Amino acid sequence: MLALLPPLAFLPPLIVLCPLAAATILLLSAGRMPAPATRVLAAGAVGLAAVLTLWLAVRFLSAPPPTHRLDVVLWHWLRVGGFDARIAFTLDPLSLVMMLVVTGVGFLIHLYACGYMRGDPDVARFFACMTLFVAAMLVLVLSSDLLCLYVGWEGVGLCSYLLIGFWYAEAANGAAARKAFIVTRIGDAALLCGLLLLATRAGGLDITMLLQPGQPGGPVAEAAAALLLGGALAKSAQVPFQIWLPDAMAGPTPVSALIHAATMVTAGVYLIARLHPLFLAAPTIMAATAVLGLVTLLLAAGSALAQTDIKRILAFSTISQLGYMFLALGTGAWGAAIFHLVTHALFKALLFMAAGAVILRVHHQQDIFHMGGLGRAMPGVFAAFAAGAAALAGLPLVTAGFYSKEAILQQAWHASPLLWAGALLGAFLTALYISRCVFIVFLGPVRTAPTGRTEASMAIPLAGLSVLAITGGLIEMPDAIAPVHLLFRLLAPVLGPPPAEGGAEGGAGLLLLTGALAPLAGIAMAWVLWRPRAGTAAPAAGELARAARAGWGFDAAYGLLLVRPFLALGWLNRRDLFDRVPDLLAAATRWGAAVLGRMQDGRVRRYAGWIAAGTVAALCLAVRP
Repeated sequence: MLALLPPLAFLPPLIVLCPLAAATILLLSAGRMPAPATRVLAAGAVGLAAVLTLWLAVRFLSAPPPTHRLDVVLWHWLRVGGFDARIAFTLDPLSLVMMLVVTGVGFLIHLYACGYMRGDPDVARFFACMTLFVAAMLVLVLSSDLLCLYVGWEGVGLCSYLLIGFWYAEAANGAAARKAFIVTRIGDAALLCGLLLLATRAGGLDITMLLQPGQPGGPVAEAAAALLLGGALAKSAQVPFQIWLPDAMAGPTPVSALIHAATMVTAGVYLIARLHPLFLAAPTIMAATAVLGLVTLLLAAGSALAQTDIKRILAFSTISQLGYMFLALGTGAWGAAIFHLVTHALFKALLFMAAGAVILRVHHQQDIFHMGGLGRAMPGVFAAFAAGAAALAGLPLVTAGFYSKEAILQQAWHASPLLWAGALLGAFLTALYISRCVFIVFLGPVRTAPTGRTEASMAIPLAGLSVLAITGGLIEMPDAIAPVHLLFRLLAPVLGPPPAEGGAEGGAGLLLLTGALAPLAGIAMAWVLWRPRAGTAAPAAGELARAARAGWGFDAAYGLLLVRPFLALGWLNRRDLFDRVPDLLAAATRWGAAVLGRMQDGRVRRYAGWIAAGTVAALCLAVRP
């Protein structure tokens, strides 16, 4: 394919190089670069990557129809026996969509961060980690070899750790960073084991080779898919690894928008979609993926409904929406999962950035019950947050979230009515908790008077994402509304044709109507419970609400079953018998040295007395009969 598109071969490496070069310069500058130059370099590098990606997309999509793949081999990394690992990139419709999300949304977030992080003394370190993260994510989505993909996978994990604990002076932030690092490392270990299994059974880790017919199936495919699923679940914060994401809100708000809404947490979704033929050969793992996705989306939605911290509400919302994507993957709706990944990146990044603008202007207050009436004081931010909330809730016909979520609901119905019912309940809960947040924060009486203004560098990304959160879903629509399938047709060469919307006549329309009524019912119930004229209801204090607020006890269970036994084992290892023996030998040596030392006191007469006494004793022993 390189022969067909020679001018494009240099673009994928160049796009990765832009943020990587910026990160290298910022790290080597060690904070000596002026803050304005730091901001321009970081935002400019990611912006240039976004422009190049858009140009690449135009050129790539305008090529003749058979040309839907571009391979760029940079160098051979390892050649051991029959194993060959390469540093190589593959551009196809799936990686192109992910590149557009990473660079496009990433640029808007970097531009927003230029205003949000103004005045921070460590702005160079912040932007170095942010641009390095973008570079690592691009490596992840472009890699044509799973070993190279794993490098990007670990790179985003490292950058996540550095950015969550960015304000490391506070102990809680460091603890949150370590928690995220440890939990995701568990999944990374499972992923690495899966890669080793594939390498030994298939003879390599080239993705194209692994997905060809005739590769290992049966128990090997089941085991490999299970291990890969473990890595995806941890990286995407799904049950039982979801505990790290809410605490990750300790990082600056742009970090939450970039890493924990738009990119890193979607890496697990991308991995499964990229290797979907392997999962098709493991139906048990596919079913587990769907069930875990459903359980996650319902548990996280319930937790979001009980939170009082605006960023934690959005964090649990992210977990829930990722659950929708895993539900779609488990039912074989690969295109629907990627569609929701794209729309979620748009509206969730918008929600995080709008929440950050609110937090800055209310003196870093994050409790929604200490806010109120902010819609009148900051109408622009209110409009942006409302647009993101409407897309998250799936407001029918006018938001991107409705179309992507509807694609998942349609496929869930064909897979299992129980899965569909659970997903529909999740849609109702989503509209309920995000409407609760909107009504309490922006309507009603003012509780904390906002100050200042939202900077232009923050307002421009909010405006752009607001438009995309509303119109972004028009690229893919149900046939009952309009036969528009731009995204699914684009992804068809990689993910296969989308499933038909079949069923009895009128069945698809009834499913569409039901899916549209669920979010409307959630918004209506939220208005009844938290409408301004009824006053702001106090946070629920029942046992169920406390359990939901605490994440359903997963943290406590892990603390009891894993953390405390591990700490106890460490305590015992510091005091076990084998450690005591060297300690006793050392104590005996010190005691003997002390006794002998007392005999060396420098008194010559005493030395002479001991010599005489010894001589007499020796003579007595010698003349003994």
